[in-house]
Amino acid sequence: MTISIGNHILGNSFPCFIIAEAGVNHNGSLDIACKLIDVAADAGADAIKFQTFHADQLVTVEAPRASYQIQNSDNDESQYEMLQRLALSLNDHKELFDYCRQRNILFLSTPFDKKSVDLLDELGVPAFKIPSGEITNHTFLEYIARKGKPLVISTGMSTLGEVDQAIETVESAGNRSFVLLHCVSNYPAEVADVNLRAMHTMQAAFGKPVGYSDHTLGIEVSLAAVALGAIVVEKHFTLDRSMSGPDHKASLEPNELVAMIQGIRKVESALGNGRKRPAASEANTASVARKSLVAGVDLAAGTLLTGEMIETKRPGTGLPPIMHPYLIGRILKQDVKAGTLLGLDMMI
Repeated sequence: MTISIGNHILGNSFPCFIIAEAGVNHNGSLDIACKLIDVAADAGADAIKFQTFHADQLVTVEAPRASYQIQNSDNDESQYEMLQRLALSLNDHKELFDYCRQRNILFLSTPFDKKSVDLLDELGVPAFKIPSGEITNHTFLEYIARKGKPLVISTGMSTLGEVDQAIETVESAGNRSFVLLHCVSNYPAEVADVNLRAMHTMQAAFGKPVGYSDHTLGIEVSLAAVALGAIVVEKHFTLDRSMSGPDHKASLEPNELVAMIQGIRKVESALGNGRKRPAASEANTASVARKSLVAGVDLAAGTLLTGEMIETKRPGTGLPPIMHPYLIGRILKQDVKAGTLLGLDMMI
């Protein structure tokens, strides 16, 4: 139930692998893309992810844009024209890959065509991200799987059966190193549609590690996903949500990305190891809040203790109340004033 991406181990016993999704929020600008890398690295993300595609191999000239793409842009260009404008060149990829190395953050990118897969493979990416839209494209899945690198597979828009078929395709190609990301492919996704428990369903059905690709507004759902066991969280971010472009409005701004990552690390710390035992920090509270066995009245030496003579009061530094039955019938060997904590050394 673990896979390795770069020098990171992904699994339930390891820190959540956080992917800061830059996507196409660079707006086709190498300078903006480098600033996004700086933001992700400074926020503490493990990886930053872009998108790699060739417009002529991805869409037809007449292909319409999605509703959210139209709503979030201030022009009437076609999807083909939009993708042409947002595509990163080979030199852009090389510069960004090298800059990520300088900033000590992993460079990842989602390929949308075989030529892009080859580009990323030659560049030396440590893993491939499979977008939700390609999960039923088995020929493409097989092509990527045969590269032999770990895969992060988003499952938005998918039924459990479609996920099963995708897994069979990937494993038949000889690749068993992958993680499944639950996802709702809407931008932004409604919280009521998220269904985080689907992560548990996939993990139980396939015995594979699971994570979550979050398209909701805010950071709360990402934190909840980690609390439920997501070993990977992916989240879109931007320099400024007011920028024009298909994904900016459903993205976190830099301060929100920082808050999400800090929140994830706090959630992980709070999850602990699952063993029910007192924390060391509770010792002082226990001594104050718990009770001890005390003399209820003044008692003389030689008294045979009965239940009516013994009370329980704070502090909890003496004999615990659970020992009450063991004191009945014991004989005191010294005088004891009312309110005194009882000790075995007072008795015969």
